[in-house]
Amino acid sequence: MKFLFYKLTVISIFVFCNTSIAQNIVVDDTYSAQQLVENVLVNSPCATVSNFSVSGDTFSNGAQSYGFFSYSGSDFPFTNGIVLSTSRASRTEGPNDNLIDEGSASWQGDFDLEQALEINGTFNATALEFDFTPLTSKISFDYIFASEEYQGTAPCQYSDGFAFLLKVAGSTDDYQNLALIPGSTTPVKVTTVHPEIQGSNGCQAENETFFGSYNNSIHPINFNGQTIVMTAEANVTPGITYHIKLVIADEENIRYDSAIFLGGGSFDVGVDLGTNRLIATQNPLCPGENVVLDATQSGSNTYQWFKDGLAITGETNPIYTVIDDGFYEVEVSINSSTCVAKGEITIEYSTAPILVNQTISQCDINSDGITNYNLSVLNSLITNGDPQLGNVTYYENLSDAQLGVNSITNPTNYQNLSTNQLIATASNNFGCIGFASIDLQISINSVPAIAPISTCDLDATQDGLTSIDLNSTVTPTILSGFPSSYTVSYYANENDAILNNNPLNNSFTNTTPNQQTIYGKVVDGINCIGIAPIQININTFNPSNFDDETVYLCNGNSIILSVAGGFSSYDWSNGETDNSIIATTSGTYSVTVSDVNGCEKTKNFNVILSSSATITDVVVNDFAANNNSIEVIVTGSGIYEYSLNGINYQTSPFFSGLSPNAYTVFVKDTNQCGIVTKVVYVLDYPRFFTPNGDGINDVWRIKRIQFLDNALINIFDRFGKLIISLNQDSIGWNGKYNETDLPSTDYWFVITLNNGKTIRGNFSLKR
Repeated sequence: MKFLFYKLTVISIFVFCNTSIAQNIVVDDTYSAQQLVENVLVNSPCATVSNFSVSGDTFSNGAQSYGFFSYSGSDFPFTNGIVLSTSRASRTEGPNDNLIDEGSASWQGDFDLEQALEINGTFNATALEFDFTPLTSKISFDYIFASEEYQGTAPCQYSDGFAFLLKVAGSTDDYQNLALIPGSTTPVKVTTVHPEIQGSNGCQAENETFFGSYNNSIHPINFNGQTIVMTAEANVTPGITYHIKLVIADEENIRYDSAIFLGGGSFDVGVDLGTNRLIATQNPLCPGENVVLDATQSGSNTYQWFKDGLAITGETNPIYTVIDDGFYEVEVSINSSTCVAKGEITIEYSTAPILVNQTISQCDINSDGITNYNLSVLNSLITNGDPQLGNVTYYENLSDAQLGVNSITNPTNYQNLSTNQLIATASNNFGCIGFASIDLQISINSVPAIAPISTCDLDATQDGLTSIDLNSTVTPTILSGFPSSYTVSYYANENDAILNNNPLNNSFTNTTPNQQTIYGKVVDGINCIGIAPIQININTFNPSNFDDETVYLCNGNSIILSVAGGFSSYDWSNGETDNSIIATTSGTYSVTVSDVNGCEKTKNFNVILSSSATITDVVVNDFAANNNSIEVIVTGSGIYEYSLNGINYQTSPFFSGLSPNAYTVFVKDTNQCGIVTKVVYVLDYPRFFTPNGDGINDVWRIKRIQFLDNALINIFDRFGKLIISLNQDSIGWNGKYNETDLPSTDYWFVITLNNGKTIRGNFSLKR
């Protein structure tokens, strides 16, 4: 999208206010192909040019898609030059305030361009072609590529195409494309040269170094974006005629146009001295290196070399050897003609890496003067920690080090020779090498024998494997008597200790149960003082019956807590030191015992208070035939079980399905703190009686009602007439009213208890 599409009023004011200072390029599209080549692009007597042609589109008003441009006082990088466009050349004039989006499908593309870029479907091609015969071995020219497709996310997928195509004139050779990203075979396009594009449809930056700018609305050219000034170059053979085709076209469609701007007079026929050797481009020379510059051209020529703008006295040969920094130039007068070919190159030197000589002392276990060294521990010391230096390599003599041959192949396990001096090299980012001498010294073991270290298996599983803090358990012993600057590290075997391989963690868990030997290496910096074997004994202690235990203390009583005798010490949480104590209160009691090795084991007793129950109530639900029940209500701190008549106990205080009877309720504390009892009665009434004098069911009465104080029973006939009143001491009702037998029928009763409870029901009198 062009800047024109943003707030137009603001932009119009801005442009108006700046018209007095903003300058734009000016295009003249009346130049012929020969004028564009001879008068604008090529300004050198070192090449002859001929066979000029230009093609593009001629618009209705006679406008062309190519022409001469002048910077007209603007800040455009080229003072003048040639513009080749996929639109009218005049549309490329600034400011950048409207979209260049013209052309037609009838304006053809270019086959050679499609072949060079491996694309299809080009339109609106403009091409400038000519032949040239160089007198020297190199050509170059400067250009800028600009496009309307430098907008939004278009650079991620769209680009017009252009190419600078070169081949020997009249040959069937394939064209060589010179419009490439320097140092690559990638064509310069919008899609190959752009910054990072943000957003969901964005993409990563591509060759951003060569992207010039997104252009604002007062830019000297009318394009959204452009590259930096780039240089196309090629090596050629003097005296051979070449054909060059400079071509640009829209790709895939005719929308969003592009242009090439060629620097006026930049078509240079000169001498190739090679690539600049710069620190910035990661290819400087190293100290002591030299580079041979060869400016040789065919013919009878004269040469003059320059350094930093001054002629080098006596250097008039075609070859010059550079031995120090500088900007070097050569001028070659070809065959005593007016052709003076020039070449230039900048040479920079990197500083040599500064390495630090080192001395390393290694322990000689058997005192034979031969031992093994892990030279890699010296790497960071040799480079003094410089992250720019790497590839530390060791040699047995300086000659090999200088030649880079016969390096030590096993620096982490190097066995010394009688000379005991090595050479180390390291290189910087540019491959420049520095040297350091390494003195190998032998240390006679001066660490005294260490008495076995004993510790206890502190894990829950007593298997003879445990974690040991070497710093606190072993280090004070092995470093005793040494200077405070000495340190010790530990290894599983002697060879690892010698080579500093696989050091053990400070929190070390032995791998051999009960007893294991490790090796302690005492060092002063990187220098070995001595290596000592250290026997570590792991003592296990796993007494029986030491699981935590829960016991119950009956309220008001005491209990004895005890563990087995025979241990070296006992330490109870209440301060006592015997194997048993008496507890009178609830809580957690612990005892820690130790054996002869000082290993400890702790047992915890969780003392819980318990008591016998207090029966606060027994809820009897009776007069319900076979659905009578009892529920026992208790208080207390114990865990209780319940029984009727002490036969079978249950955890529930509820009993159901009871027949009328007298019951003794038993409540037992499961923690053996006692049993309490209470007698209760379950009552029920007879559903009928037969007062016929046979001695069986002659009287209607409720068994055991005598155990209920102040119970009153009123019996009514079906009309509600009170027949008789009975109390808990009455013998019952004989079926008479005023000594007269009542008829067989149903009768109703109401029982009133002293707690206010009433029971109602009916029964049958049968005769």
